[in-house]
Amino acid sequence: MNIRPLGDRIVVRRFEAEEKTAGGILLPDTAKNKPQRGKVLAVGPGRLLKDGTRRPLQVKEGDTVLFTTWAGDEFRSHERKDNILLMREEDVLAVLDE
Repeated sequence: MNIRPLGDRIVVRRFEAEEKTAGGILLPDTAKNKPQRGKVLAVGPGRLLKDGTRRPLQVKEGDTVLFTTWAGDEFRSHERKDNILLMREEDVLAVLDE
């Protein structure tokens, strides 16, 4: 399934949650925190301005981003069983250089 975001929206694959703590304790699914980092899979064309032009997005495909805890809408892909988020660019807090 290919997702093509519209406007200033981006598609992000959320990184997996940590399986165990630093002390070696295994965490059940209910105790895991949702990671606030992910990889950008696709970006929209940008926000449409009042004069009819588009403002390009500051993030691009392949960027690793940091976002708010409740950012975007979560979808689960049937083929890959991974978490896909569809969010606005304003939900992104920072681009991480790794």
